[in-house]
Amino acid sequence: MKGILVFGFLFFLGRLIELQVIKGGYFRSLSENNRIRKVVITAPRGLILARGGEILVGNRMVKKRLLFKPEGGIEKSDDLKGAEESEIISEYIRDYPLGEAFGHVSGYLGEVGPEEVGKVNPVCSEKGAKRLSSLVGRGGLEEQYNCLLSGVDGEEIIEVDTAGRMVRILGKNDPIPGKDIKTNIDYKLQKKAAEVMGGKKGAIIISDPTGEILALFSSPSFDPKAFLSGTDKNTILKILNDKDLPLFNRAIGGIFHPGSVFKPLVAIVALEEGKIDLNYRYEDQGVISVKTLYGDFSYSNWYFSQYGKTEGTIGLTKAIARSTDTFFYTIGELVGIDKLVERMGNFGLNELTGIDVPGEIKNLIPSPEWKLKVKREKWFLGNTYHLSIGQGDLALTPLALNRIPSVIASGGKLCIPRIVNKESFVNKDCKDLKIKKENLGLVKEGMVEACSIGGTGYIFFDWNNKESGPSIYSGQIACKTGTAETNEDGKTHAWFTLFAPADSPEIILTVLVEGGGEGSKVAGPIAREVMDYWNLQKHP
Repeated sequence: MKGILVFGFLFFLGRLIELQVIKGGYFRSLSENNRIRKVVITAPRGLILARGGEILVGNRMVKKRLLFKPEGGIEKSDDLKGAEESEIISEYIRDYPLGEAFGHVSGYLGEVGPEEVGKVNPVCSEKGAKRLSSLVGRGGLEEQYNCLLSGVDGEEIIEVDTAGRMVRILGKNDPIPGKDIKTNIDYKLQKKAAEVMGGKKGAIIISDPTGEILALFSSPSFDPKAFLSGTDKNTILKILNDKDLPLFNRAIGGIFHPGSVFKPLVAIVALEEGKIDLNYRYEDQGVISVKTLYGDFSYSNWYFSQYGKTEGTIGLTKAIARSTDTFFYTIGELVGIDKLVERMGNFGLNELTGIDVPGEIKNLIPSPEWKLKVKREKWFLGNTYHLSIGQGDLALTPLALNRIPSVIASGGKLCIPRIVNKESFVNKDCKDLKIKKENLGLVKEGMVEACSIGGTGYIFFDWNNKESGPSIYSGQIACKTGTAETNEDGKTHAWFTLFAPADSPEIILTVLVEGGGEGSKVAGPIAREVMDYWNLQKHP
């Protein structure tokens, strides 16, 4: 037994001497004589999948030939003619099947710059420091989930001769692919959203009552393939210099006056504060006059301004259906600006939604304190009137606006909007706002009337008779139109928001056409196209 131990020790010692002295010297000699090349084997990034398993962002494999320079360094060639199998490596190029239709959500890949080299992402420190010219996610899901999508690169250590020809592979570490992520995105619905926008500036948000994002599109958009290595720089410069800002994600990074699509929230606040109820009635005179120390001011209803007509005696549901400005001026005054601002906070409007892509900005929620600080002016009753119809200084992102019908559709729940599926890497988070069911029901009734004969959402009046397919049942759509004045003379933002079916919501949709005109005329037809398509998918 003792002899065996001695033999084992001597064998181990001999092996150690061989590696450290004999072969160590050999390897050192190879290195000193520029005979060793290290080839990085790029790990494929994880796939980004739609809820149905379709590939939203994938990888395309390409073959490259390794060329070793006698003086040092490595080149990669697309010319494989005459190449030995050992000289060929596989690389992966990012593939974006939907192109512009998914650009803002997917993001793109960009090369690591000199200022990033050597830095380690603390979220995924195990993946090492960033290397020059390696690719990382920029914007969208590529950036948000870069740690998950990124793999760990492998490496080959290759011996070459003095002429730069490969002699043999001395060692190899295989790459570790990145992880796939599954999203809530409906592949076909995302494509349809991009199609129906028809190049108009604006955004479309489609979600379900739990906050899952089924489609999110900002227009104009960009094709992420434009930023892949080897792309003509003029193509990139064209995108960067485009006056319409195709890289600007209007859905989460732009704030716009919401106009009348904001009125359902004001209605809920007035009901919850006990200022109005089911039996509340208002006599519309077409205009409200206010006397102040600075003069007399008039605030009119759109129906009076455009047609010289009044609504007569109306309750809340008709006021929503007809979008009666004077009604909302009045209930806004009854509630008061402080309570309006407080309740807007309950709807999450004074904070980010928390959507899982970068670039979201905060809404602008005006208040007496804000106006005094920013504009150095007092708050007037007229400011409260403007806020109550979604005008004045109030400005929301389309995503934030989409949460208003979502709260109503979900029975009073405020949910964090999520693009990535909760079963993958994120947890669902919904907060019950504890809004009285009867109040939600009353506002919902008004929104159903808005998409019924006599309401402002006339594009849906023929829902049941449309040849594109039968509806689920009569009166299924609950909607609100909006035409928001802007700071540009004559230009208005066109809005349309809805949920369906009204009594058991499955889908929430918000459409914004920036500077597009009237909500019912411009945004409404876009919403109708989306809903016709959705209905056909549900009931082929």
